[in-house]
Formats: sequence, structure tokens, C-alpha cells
Amino acid sequence: MIEINLLPGAKRTTSRAIKFAPGAALANIGANFKDKSLIYAALATIIGLGSIAGMYAFQARQESAAISRESAAASDSARFAAVLTARNRAESARDSVYQQVAIIKSIDDTRYTWPHLLEAINLAVPQYTWLTSVSQTSPIASTAALHQDSATAGSKPAAAKTSGKMTSAQRKAHADSLFNGVATTTNFRIIGQTVDVQALTQFMKALEASPFIKNVQLTRSDLVVAEGKEVTEFQLEAQSEVVPARQLQTVPLSIAVH
Repeated sequence: MIEINLLPGAKRTTSRAIKFAPGAALANIGANFKDKSLIYAALATIIGLGSIAGMYAFQARQESAAISRESAAASDSARFAAVLTARNRAESARDSVYQQVAIIKSIDDTRYTWPHLLEAINLAVPQYTWLTSVSQTSPIASTAALHQDSATAGSKPAAAKTSGKMTSAQRKAHADSLFNGVATTTNFRIIGQTVDVQALTQFMKALEASPFIKNVQLTRSDLVVAEGKEVTEFQLEAQSEVVPARQLQTVPLSIAVH
């Protein structure tokens, strides 16, 4: 404290130095906060403010990382969009070629069926026996017909429609089904006449011996009159047999052109 002497003749006094006592100051502050509830409220406020600050910093870091990932994903999507488009175009072209190859393969696999059957039947016909009819009884199936039927069937029912185009796996499965969907066995019927029942038995055994024919069965046998003579008219049902390629012998065909 500074003292000012206003009286004349009085002795001048010197000012005393101000003493700072931190311990006493803290003791005074502690004396003012003797209420424990007030102390707990202050501590809770400090802890709450610290928690809010920490959560804000954490959320700010998370937001920054999410924005960074989103930017990288958008950049990658834009960069690979052209690649994905080219890939889908290439897969569509591949599946189209695969289906065309399946159609060609089915035609190539069945084009020699009837030549082999007719040759085997011709070699098996015994004496005193003649044929009046040789016809196919199973439906004529081909990969092209299967592909057309599946496309038509897929366009009719509403349940078969999908919201988008076929995926690559679905196109591949459809193309594989074209390879496996064509029947490899042809059912056919032989109608003929003979004057000797033993010749009919010989004819059936010769057909079974052929590598191209199997399951020969007699379905009908009647006595009829042909050109004034009594003959036996018969009807046989049989199936074609798929012979492994290694057992077939091919020879070149040359035609002279004049």
C-alpha cells in the first residue's frame, strides 16, 4: 500500500513492499470452494468440454478420410469406366461367337447320321425282303432351333423377363446348353415286307450288329397280300448310335470335272 502524508512537518514514511504469497492465495481460493458439489460440477464441466473437443477432432479426421476415399473411388470409377465397357462388349462378342460355333458344331455332328443309317440298313437287308418306308420318329432337334425356341420362350412369359441384360455367366450357361441340348440319338422306323420269317430275324440281328444302330425292336408283324402273294409285313423301331470319331474312317472325295 502507498501512503501519502498530507500533514506538514510529519515524518515521511516509506512505502512497504508488496509481498506475494502463492500458498496463501491458493489457500484463500480453496477456502472459497469448500462446497464439494461446486467442485464436482466444475470437474464435470471440464471433462465434458474436453470430451466434446476430442470427439470433434475425431469426427473431423473421419470426415477428411471419407472425403479422400470418395474422391479416390470417383477417380477410379472414371478411369475404369472405359475398360469395363470394352470388357462387356468383348464378352458379348465372345458369347455370340460361342453360340454360332455351337450351331455349326451341331450341324457338323449330325450331317452324317442318315448316310450311316441308310448304308447300315442297306447292308443288313437279307434276300426275299424289301423295305417300303424308312422314316425318323424323333423330333428334328438342332442347336439353331433350340436357340430360337429359348429366345421366343424367354420373350413370352412375363416371369421370364429380367430388369436388365443377361450377365456374362448367364450368357455362358445359355451357350453351353446349346452344346448339350441337341439330342445325340435319332429314333427311326423301318417298314418292310418279307416272304420268309427267318429273313426278318436275320435282318434284325444284322441291324443290331451295325455300330450305327441300337435297340432294334419288332413292333408289328402282319400277314398281307402283295401282288397276289401272302407276305409278312413288319415294322421295326430303332435308334441311332453315336460312334466315337476314332472308329470312323474318312477318305477324300474327288470328282472329275469335264
